[in-house]
Amino acid sequence: MTTADAAGAPGRADDAVGPAEAGLDGTWQRDVRWWDAAFYVIVVLSAVALYTVPLSGTRLTVSLTATGVLLVAYTLWGRRAARTREQGLAHLYLVVLILGTVVVVAQDTLGTLLLFAAFTQVWMLSEHLWAQVLLSVVLAAGTALALAWDPGAGRLVPGTLASTAPQMGVALGFSLGLGLWVAHTMRQAERHARLVDELRATQAELARSHHAAGVAAERERVAQEIHDTLAQGFTSVVMLAQAAGADLERGAPDAARQRLAQVESTARENLAEARALVAATGPAPLQGGGTLVDAVGRLVERFRTETGIAVTARLDDVTGLSSADEVVLLRSAQESLTNVRRHASARSVVVELTQDRAVTRLEVRDDGRGLAPDVTEGYGLRGMRERVAAGGGTVRVGSGPAGGTSVVVQVPVVSTADAHGARAGGAA
Repeated sequence: MTTADAAGAPGRADDAVGPAEAGLDGTWQRDVRWWDAAFYVIVVLSAVALYTVPLSGTRLTVSLTATGVLLVAYTLWGRRAARTREQGLAHLYLVVLILGTVVVVAQDTLGTLLLFAAFTQVWMLSEHLWAQVLLSVVLAAGTALALAWDPGAGRLVPGTLASTAPQMGVALGFSLGLGLWVAHTMRQAERHARLVDELRATQAELARSHHAAGVAAERERVAQEIHDTLAQGFTSVVMLAQAAGADLERGAPDAARQRLAQVESTARENLAEARALVAATGPAPLQGGGTLVDAVGRLVERFRTETGIAVTARLDDVTGLSSADEVVLLRSAQESLTNVRRHASARSVVVELTQDRAVTRLEVRDDGRGLAPDVTEGYGLRGMRERVAAGGGTVRVGSGPAGGTSVVVQVPVVSTADAHGARAGGAA
């Protein structure tokens, strides 16, 4: 048979992929088992083929012994080198492989079947280009000499060498070409595998970053909701309970009972807000078909009842607001009235809700002490600004026209269709 078709297979250059690199996707340990199976099949078939030809006892013994040595050498050294990439062990095995192959070929031309395994393993096990080329040349030259060897005469046959040398030259050229091409392909595969590895790592890091940002944003949202609802409700409960205690001390049980009724009402509202917060729905005053005007009106009335401060409410019907905009305006009204209660020492408050074609405007102004020159915004006002800005609106805090403090919140008006869509999305 000719040996031009027995040339190389997957190989490596000196910078080609080793198992740690080729195994970036975790497949090398699985794939190398197929290399084991292929080698054992080729060697066993070669031994069976040699056994079937009429060889003299000595030549058959030499062939089978050399084949057995190859099996033992691969089992002890080759398999380990394929997995550990120990180059000293790999080259030691490859030298034994080449010598064994040449010995078998010298006994009979059927031994050239081993070249399928030999050329392949040169490129598979060695990771140095110079060693791959050198071992391939030695294997091709040794095989050419073995084919020209006459075991009976114990000498080389020049005519046979002249005919086999070109065949082995073709086999060598095919092996080098295919080996170098596959080595280049494997280098590209290594680069791609590294890129995939880096991409996966980047995706994992990005996912962790997004998760952390989402967790932080959700914590901030929940904290803001608690501040705007439960914390303010509890503040009202504490103040009403203190007022009820004072009424009892001065002998006014009717006033105390009225305060306690307000405590119960406020606590129920807080409970509803807590349930809405847990369910991740909108504010309780806006649930069940309630309008923004109704919710602000109830908020104003409760503020008047709890504080005794005179409140003037001018609330126009508003349209074109999304659910998010209604939440923004309601929370802004709550925060503004809470600041009046805590800091203004006001005698009267004006709450206005108006709308034109471009914006919906909420203003809460009082006649209290006003803003100190060096005052810094607290958590509630910062949260209000962030909430309004997220919806494309603005917040302006300053002095009122007659003193005191004025808080003006403006949010853009959307079309009626957009508002209905936002409500439907919020309900979903």
